Amino acid sequence: MFEYTFPKDFVWGAATASFQVEGATEEDGRGKSTWDAFCARPGKVVNNDTGERACDHYHRIKDDVALLKNLGVNAYRFSLAWPRIMPAGEGKVNSKGLDFYNGLIDELLRANITPYVTLFHWDLPLALEEKYGGWKSKETAKRFAEFAAVVTQKYSDRVKNWMTINEIMCFTIMAYRDDRHAPGGKENAKTVNQSVHNALYGHGLAMQAIREHAKTKPRVGLVENLATVWPVWHSDEHIAAAKKAFRDMNLSRLFPVFEGGYDEAYISKLGPDAPGYTLDEMKVIGAPMDFIGYNIYSGTPVRHADNEAGYETVPVPADFPKTDMGWPITPKTMYYTMQFTKEYFKDIPVYITENGMAAADVERDNGEVLDLGRLEYIRTHLEQLSKAVNEGMNLRGYFVWSLMDNFEWAFGYTKRFGIVRVNYATMQRTPKLSAQYYSDVIKANRVL
Repeated sequence: MFEYTFPKDFVWGAATASFQVEGATEEDGRGKSTWDAFCARPGKVVNNDTGERACDHYHRIKDDVALLKNLGVNAYRFSLAWPRIMPAGEGKVNSKGLDFYNGLIDELLRANITPYVTLFHWDLPLALEEKYGGWKSKETAKRFAEFAAVVTQKYSDRVKNWMTINEIMCFTIMAYRDDRHAPGGKENAKTVNQSVHNALYGHGLAMQAIREHAKTKPRVGLVENLATVWPVWHSDEHIAAAKKAFRDMNLSRLFPVFEGGYDEAYISKLGPDAPGYTLDEMKVIGAPMDFIGYNIYSGTPVRHADNEAGYETVPVPADFPKTDMGWPITPKTMYYTMQFTKEYFKDIPVYITENGMAAADVERDNGEVLDLGRLEYIRTHLEQLSKAVNEGMNLRGYFVWSLMDNFEWAFGYTKRFGIVRVNYATMQRTPKLSAQYYSDVIKANRVL
């Protein structure tokens, strides 16, 4: 029987984000974030839910780290709430905010769990949005570098693995263009494209700051929810078409950090809506990373076509398997993402920093959640990753999204991604069947 194995030093983790789990938005000197303000706009979040309590992780560090330890992970990816540490986004540092993450990091290390720290997962200090226009301004990128310096000086004696920014699209395009994410808005195309560039610049500046201030040699990378694709079947012409689509669909955010510049055809296509930038900024953006993090949930099927692009996307039929978010379940996209990464970006180490699914979980009378759909989702995606790593692709680790059900942004508490169920009335945590499965996979270091 074929075994889907992983290397002995493979990183097995779980992930969360500050605003989605912490709660305590008014405690211990935390400043307001753009998401606090967005949640206060009626109708922007389902049921007008807020992050005020979330999963109450702020008061439950020991319990939640115990969950991680029982799960058997050797790594935990979490984000720092910028407004908790620097309430105004600049200037004064809140010692109680620093203390909270100090306690979390120490608790993880006592449990032999390696912290993977994300500096920015969308909860921008509201003061920076009001003062500078948030990511529409390069000033925010500079303030972000200052924040990076503060937290690196504080935590780098114990933290080695740093992720600068999580999913640029979600706080630029989905925010300033679509009004679906904080801070919200309906800006013109040039302003939106500029915000994307400024976020890339913030990544580069933060990477500089981390490397300058780290007490031990750091490992730093960007986390992207890149556009992923898969050929409709495994033939040379469809694979070549998918590879071309992979590049075209990721020219705005992923390729600039590897190539140190924007594709000329891409900038030409944007025309007057292209962002303003300098060559010095592109050098900062294109500085070599130690790894890249990919958040992958679904992919787009592609086939060869006799057109100018050389490919076309294939519509997904209504009866195709989907998650509770309506996203098609496409495990093969994992393998092809790794293949195209190796071909385009050489031997850059890759972490799958998020992968998982929302499901309409049903709690049984005895409290169990038998989430077979999520279990199978994790299994099939891990099979494709095992195939990739055993073919020599440089995959270093996998973080399931998410450790626990949480505040799912504009969907509030209506979408559950966790492998641990959260009862939002009592805050009780209950591992689901998928958590038991994932734990056994980690112990075996292979897909079961």
